Amino acid sequence: EQCGMIMTRKNYYITTDGLLKRNENTLYFINKDLKRPIPINKIYSIYSYGALTISSQALNLLSKEGIPIHFFNRYGFYSGSFYPRETLLSGDVIIKQAEHVIDHDKRIELARSFVRGAALNMRRVLSYYGIENGISDTLMDLDSSNSVTDVMNVEGRIRSDYYNAIDSILPEGFRIGKRTRRPPENMTNAMISFGNSLLYSTVITELYNTQLNPTISYLHEPFERRYSLALDLSEIFKPTLIDRMIISLIKKKAIKAEDFEHGMNHCLLNNSGKRKFLAEYDRRLGKTVKHRELGRKVSYRRLIRLEAYKLIKHLIGQKSYEPFVMWW
Repeated sequence: EQCGMIMTRKNYYITTDGLLKRNENTLYFINKDLKRPIPINKIYSIYSYGALTISSQALNLLSKEGIPIHFFNRYGFYSGSFYPRETLLSGDVIIKQAEHVIDHDKRIELARSFVRGAALNMRRVLSYYGIENGISDTLMDLDSSNSVTDVMNVEGRIRSDYYNAIDSILPEGFRIGKRTRRPPENMTNAMISFGNSLLYSTVITELYNTQLNPTISYLHEPFERRYSLALDLSEIFKPTLIDRMIISLIKKKAIKAEDFEHGMNHCLLNNSGKRKFLAEYDRRLGKTVKHRELGRKVSYRRLIRLEAYKLIKHLIGQKSYEPFVMWW
């Protein structure tokens, strides 16, 4: 995946079972059908959807080069990450991050910002398809939300209305209906869950490359066992990167009913569906847009990193955080 003008490293998506081992400065992915070399200087991050066995030498090399691996279970849900030792962490930034969680007003301000950014991007998606919506009306309740729970409730109402609005342009078999997650019960719910897990892991990679601690968050509760700041930032980019892509895949008939497997009470992407989805996602991550402030083209992936930098500036008191909103 070539990202704009500068990025030469690629995301690697492993969708089959196999072994990852090292020979000097090259990794090899090996299974019963192939032995494929992956030069370490070509890897940005690895996403594993198969049963992957990794040698300790391979892990040492990935750690030395600062390359994360994200693991997903057979349903496509995020399981965890190999997160190399952090080299950029700053004590000052971490203290400021914590201060903004402990101070109620500072935390609420950021929680509202993430929801506002998400809502405005949802509105952009709907207006792109010419769908009338009441997101602006519900968004007005955000300023009177004085707890994180209240802020989350506003976000939940907006997202529910948003999915209902999207259904108005989807063919009958692909309508979302009620949002179902674990497990998703229909084809579009399956794609939303798969895409959101993928985006979450992409945001984790970008946070790794900044001074931010990914476990200290504002909209979602900070927990020991998850990178909750990645959940916060993912909210802003879901409409742009995942939802628009899903609508496009459906409308262009690039993804069809035969790309899913159905169970008693679940629906999931099958291997062909996963491969199609991952290829399109990777293409979109590398897509560039002219940045209004920087005056140059940046990739969608770079937009996520820039969002993290904006958050750092807010935390250290340099510039108030304004969430990313699509301008195209």
